[in-house]
Amino acid sequence: MDVLFGGMQRFGLRAGWLLAGALAALLPALAMWGFTVDDALIPVRYARHLVTGAGWRFDAGGPSTDGVTPLPWPLVLAPLAHAPALAVLWRARVLGLLAWTAAGAALGEAAGRRAEAPKWARVAALATLVLSVPVAAHAVSGMETAIATTLATFAVLCARRPLVAATLAGLAASLRPELAAWAIVLSAGVAVVARRGVRGAVTAAAIAAVPFAACALARVAVWGRPAPLALMAKPGELSQGLAYAGAALVVTVTPVLVVAPLALRRTPAALVVVLAALAQVVAIASVGGDWMPFARLMVPVAPSLAWAGVLLSASASRAATAARSVVAILLGIALLAIGRRTIADARGVASDRAALVEAAGPLLAGAGRVAALDVGWVGAATEADVIDLAGLTDVEIAALPGGHTSKRVDAMFLLARDPDVLVLYRPPRVVEARLEDDEVIARHFETSAWLPLGHSGAGYVVMIRRRSE
Repeated sequence: MDVLFGGMQRFGLRAGWLLAGALAALLPALAMWGFTVDDALIPVRYARHLVTGAGWRFDAGGPSTDGVTPLPWPLVLAPLAHAPALAVLWRARVLGLLAWTAAGAALGEAAGRRAEAPKWARVAALATLVLSVPVAAHAVSGMETAIATTLATFAVLCARRPLVAATLAGLAASLRPELAAWAIVLSAGVAVVARRGVRGAVTAAAIAAVPFAACALARVAVWGRPAPLALMAKPGELSQGLAYAGAALVVTVTPVLVVAPLALRRTPAALVVVLAALAQVVAIASVGGDWMPFARLMVPVAPSLAWAGVLLSASASRAATAARSVVAILLGIALLAIGRRTIADARGVASDRAALVEAAGPLLAGAGRVAALDVGWVGAATEADVIDLAGLTDVEIAALPGGHTSKRVDAMFLLARDPDVLVLYRPPRVVEARLEDDEVIARHFETSAWLPLGHSGAGYVVMIRRRSE
């Protein structure tokens, strides 16, 4: 009877930690459910064209282009893509929420098994994860970030099985190419900690590199370049990347839990996770960061740092662990307070985009070619060809001088593409301001409608080709 009671008690504790981890992932993500980004609709359009037989292309009648940085993502979306674009995006968001909740449950269950770590430290690690708004937001954005985060978290939790960890880490890097260095460092490191020797470390690193290399080779074979088109369309600067990486280390909160140089020396398993995360920071800085909100590029490795914090708490002094936990939790609370307006606005992005798509549909119904900078929602509103003024899905525009919102698209270049409609954001970004101020554009296009973006005062002006044209 005592054995049975003891077994039931252990099962109950394990289930309790599993549930705690699941809720630590699920509840903040649900709180951020209304968040998404415009780019989430770009792979949706590729996936819908895949399943309708149009092939791997952004425009059904256009050339095949490498407009999706996470190359496998349209294939993941394909089973969900037999529906209108917004419905597909909703399914992708649900998929991300379920995947991240499963990873959170696994993280909680693993924390529960670390009996040598103080219970309060394990609870504090989960609480820190709850307070990481970037992790919650990107769990439901509809992007590949949630799946990459899930794979990266499971990779860290499978550290005692280096080849499994390497496979999961490599798959994460196939979805987020800048994770390649993280995956290689993590995989080699866990093999060393598991005492698999040099050969084991090299093998694990090679396994982790395979999915990334396969994506690069596929790009070379199909489009003639190993790097994603976005790298050319959005050239980054090191100064911007350093600023982005520094901010990401703060806003994701969990890095605070591993600021423990002495304890890291005594905890090889945690040290490997931290070294891999540092590799990710270097990669983020090298690519120039990202324009999307909530530190998207740091999100996949943030949960692993919470786990490293649990590992460290078993060997670090109680006082130091308590100090790090308190600082992390207070930082998370402070960021929530400081960013409450930003968070509230972010929770309305999905509904604002849906309203844009609904309002723009009738206006774009007869168009053959639409020029826009934010092509995600525009591509969801029409099946017309879309001239991508940012170059994310257009090789010719991607090669032009300028950054993401400042490509040197002049009036004559644009008119040569023969657009029927221009959709321009106000207040305008650089490329839009240049076009709006151009006399040639003014002679060829007239304002047709104004599409407000939520209640911010911003929105999109729809300009149609003059009938005399």
